Amino acid sequence: MSPAVKYTLGRIGLFVVIGAAVYPFGLNLFVTLMIALVVSMPLSYFVLRRWREQMAERIDGSVRRRKEEKQRLRAALSGEDDNAK
Repeated sequence: MSPAVKYTLGRIGLFVVIGAAVYPFGLNLFVTLMIALVVSMPLSYFVLRRWREQMAERIDGSVRRRKEEKQRLRAALSGEDDNAK
């Protein structure tokens, strides 16, 4: 499973768990959802650190590959690359 999918599902899961924990207090639904959102944000920073770092590494790797490919194609189009022929 992709690190981005795992991280996203983890964030949603934390939100749902916290919302379910606050719901029995009988607060307004909007207030319950806001509390779940505000609490899940900093909690996910610590709890989901490994998945967030894996996602960032994967994104960084794909950006790096795209830049290298772009430079290679530009060199080939300008005639500087002899291997492109």
